[in-house]
Amino acid sequence: MGIYRMEKKLDKFIAYDIGAISVNRAVVDKGGHITDVLEYTRHYGEPVKIILKDLKELIKRHNPVTFSAFAFTGSGGKNLANLLDFVFINEIEAITTAVKSIYPEVKTVIEIGGQDSKFIDIAAGDYAMNELCAAGTGSFLDQQASRFNLTIEEFCRLALRSAKPSTIAGRCSVFAKSDMIHLQQEAAKDENIALGLCYAMARSFKSGIVKGKKFEPPIIFCGGVSYNEAITKAFEDILKEKIIIPDYRHSIGAIGAALNLALKKFKKEANLIEVSEKLEQFLKNFKYKKETFKPLIIEKSILPESSYQKNKLDIKGRNNKVDAYIGVDVGSISTNVVAIDRNKKLIQKVYLRTAGRPIEAVRKGIAVIGKEAGRYLNVKAVGTTGSGRYLIGDLVGADLVINEITAQATAAVDIDPAV
Repeated sequence: MGIYRMEKKLDKFIAYDIGAISVNRAVVDKGGHITDVLEYTRHYGEPVKIILKDLKELIKRHNPVTFSAFAFTGSGGKNLANLLDFVFINEIEAITTAVKSIYPEVKTVIEIGGQDSKFIDIAAGDYAMNELCAAGTGSFLDQQASRFNLTIEEFCRLALRSAKPSTIAGRCSVFAKSDMIHLQQEAAKDENIALGLCYAMARSFKSGIVKGKKFEPPIIFCGGVSYNEAITKAFEDILKEKIIIPDYRHSIGAIGAALNLALKKFKKEANLIEVSEKLEQFLKNFKYKKETFKPLIIEKSILPESSYQKNKLDIKGRNNKVDAYIGVDVGSISTNVVAIDRNKKLIQKVYLRTAGRPIEAVRKGIAVIGKEAGRYLNVKAVGTTGSGRYLIGDLVGADLVINEITAQATAAVDIDPAV
């Protein structure tokens, strides 16, 4: 280790911003000029591995490898700062320093990352942040994009195709999800739902975080979520102001932390080889094993077989067709399609995941019943229930559209009159 201390020092300052979703890094020189920025990199719960990989790349590109100072910022930065005995810089201070240095005309900052949303009034020296709930942050957007089976980039492009955003509650992720499900069950266009979610996030930021404070222009928008052009569009529409999107928008925190070191002439030399060796040792000593619980199974309970299941009608090989009645239950999570005969005997049943696509789920369910038993059936009537009953009722030309409580009660009493 001693030989590293004899090496010449590089007059540059390095900082890492460790967030809930990504690792960002910036290098600035003693004059405060940005010389190197790590591209946006998701860490998937393993930020140390990302930092270690990046340090090895920096070691290849820089000579000497001893920097003037090293800092951390971000929600995950404090532990590593303590581990390596480097300075930790508060996120608000880091972001404010970067914006003041690079965009001195800016008076208001909107910063939205993976789990935090921040409002910074630079002129007044005030700020506000979200609480523990991550609704309205990057992780919330990722979760909702996954409901469409889309990446966040695809979700953004989808939202930008919309000219009419749907109305969605944004203050709570549970309510937002509920609104999205109902909109999907009503056959609202995916792009309108996606843009509606972006508008909900912007409205929620204004009402739930800023709470009446003034957005003094010029306004800058940074953080990973600022890559989502649909969110920027929503903010500009709601605030009636043009939003500045900075270069290195994902790394404003890291840039600000590095600038803090440079501007304050902070001196605590950091040799990148020594730092990487310490991190490698940390990973060796850190025992973490990903474990999941075993699937739930019924061991001690005995569930009596339903009379419907027990008395399932065997129709294969029949010469005459059976009069059949189709029931479709379209819920937010699952879709069930059932065929019974005139005597209430079960002919066929299908369970599928709705997956935000109720029409596709019902088509698949009916196709399965058609393939298995269609040639033996004479469909007399179709009924729909569940949260998507009206949409699917129109689609299949239902003879009866009924609420799920009535449907469930009717079935329960028929199965067991003592209910």
